[in-house]
Amino acid sequence: MIFEVIKGTGLLVLALLGGPLAAQAPAPAAAPSIDAAALYQQHCASCHGEQRLGGMGPALLPESLARLRKPEALKVIRDGRAATQMLPFASALKADEIAALAEWIYTPVTPPPRWSDADIAASREETAGWRDWPARPRWQADPMNLFVVVEGGDHHVSLLDGDRFEVIHRFASRFALHGGPKFTPDGRYVYFGSRDGWITKYDLWNLKVVAEVRAGINMRNIAVSGDGKWVMAANYLPHTVVLFDAELKHRRTYAARSLDGSQSSRVSAVYDAEPRRSFVVALKDIPELWEISYDPKAEPIYDGFVHDYKMKEGLPKDGFLGVRRTVLDEPLDDFFFSQNYAYALGASRPHADGSPSGQVVNLDVRRKIATLPIAGMPHLGSGITFDRGDTRVLASPNLQDGVISVIDMKSWQLVKDIATPGPGFFMRSHEKTPYAWTDSMMSPKAKHILTIIDKRTLAPVARIEGTPGKTLAHIEFTKDGRYALASLWEDDGALIVYDAASFKEVKRLPMRKPVGKYNVFNKITRSEGTSH
Repeated sequence: MIFEVIKGTGLLVLALLGGPLAAQAPAPAAAPSIDAAALYQQHCASCHGEQRLGGMGPALLPESLARLRKPEALKVIRDGRAATQMLPFASALKADEIAALAEWIYTPVTPPPRWSDADIAASREETAGWRDWPARPRWQADPMNLFVVVEGGDHHVSLLDGDRFEVIHRFASRFALHGGPKFTPDGRYVYFGSRDGWITKYDLWNLKVVAEVRAGINMRNIAVSGDGKWVMAANYLPHTVVLFDAELKHRRTYAARSLDGSQSSRVSAVYDAEPRRSFVVALKDIPELWEISYDPKAEPIYDGFVHDYKMKEGLPKDGFLGVRRTVLDEPLDDFFFSQNYAYALGASRPHADGSPSGQVVNLDVRRKIATLPIAGMPHLGSGITFDRGDTRVLASPNLQDGVISVIDMKSWQLVKDIATPGPGFFMRSHEKTPYAWTDSMMSPKAKHILTIIDKRTLAPVARIEGTPGKTLAHIEFTKDGRYALASLWEDDGALIVYDAASFKEVKRLPMRKPVGKYNVFNKITRSEGTSH
């Protein structure tokens, strides 16, 4: 197609000049069309699957490639990807063939691919003998102050000693890990979820994979129950929530459908609500919030209109692993919990009139009780809560505006909007520091800036500026709160360690686009300053 455009332009110039040459110019011969589908089957299907669902390589579907821009995809096909089995095709394919392939993998598969319970079960693999591995770390460091660092640049994971800030081990991961790793209560095992549906259980003490299973074709995130017995996956494709036991054996699939079955939905997110002994699930296309209890003594569920559930009216469903629905005014894209897990705090799609889209849902009475007075696009999934005097407050970054909104969690009224250099994605803190850190990574001109806010005064007290044009984001603290680790979010990036009191750089470790880092202790104790 590029050849035709160039050649056509040349003939247009001749025609504009006029004269016999223009009149006698022969019509251009039609360039042969490129059969991208055939090229895919010849060169790509053996690794990525005949239906582009993945195999040795990742799935190549629009849903799976949402975070990979087309120019980058073209570059990967042409040049390959270092430290992976993806080879370069520059010598095997012409430039226009590579361009056609790069374009084709972003087109939907029709009819939409299916992923059944049988497919899930068939995908599971387990490492023989893992139950006999030693119940102690093979390495010398505090296992509670371990950081799991996801390096998106070359799809690897690094394990970092949070005291010495040295890498203990580095290993290859599945393509495009997403949603943050989740730990078992003892901190020994970690579960990773990838965009193309794979869940990996990894033994951090023995540095080996325990088991893997593919929960879906395009997955949003995973959650692990507070007792460590259950794992749940939220899928965009197919429209399902999938439950596994701790060994990643499939136990149940929930179709993400309305109660009457008339509507189907992608699943926005699933999180564990440990004090409630349940998973909470948000649906992207249906205005419902689901709670699925893993408490064997859970109360029965009464769907539909019931005069008084205490009178046992209606036909009950089993509360254990059943779906308890909260009907909302509009769907939630993402959410997080109050520290006591009584409330789910989420945001829907931005409203056309600019009105606030944040919702407060009481999980006990099962209804929305307030609208959060936050304009723009609040990123509540990365918000934090903390005590300010005798009041608990919520602080949320904003994907659209350069502002941190602070909300009183008793009145649900705005306390203050704190200006930042630009829209941000993450906000983090720790119980043992008076400061909260936020980025401006959504701003092209300010994505290299971190803003540090005093939680007592709600005023910015410092800024850390990296290299302009380079993204500096995603803070995580050591278990004692003394150090804050930030990501230089670039392919030739780094993990940067800062003193959390002086804000001075302590150490810098080169890494390949460290998109996130997760401290074992902070995660399993559900620190108020990090995501849960």
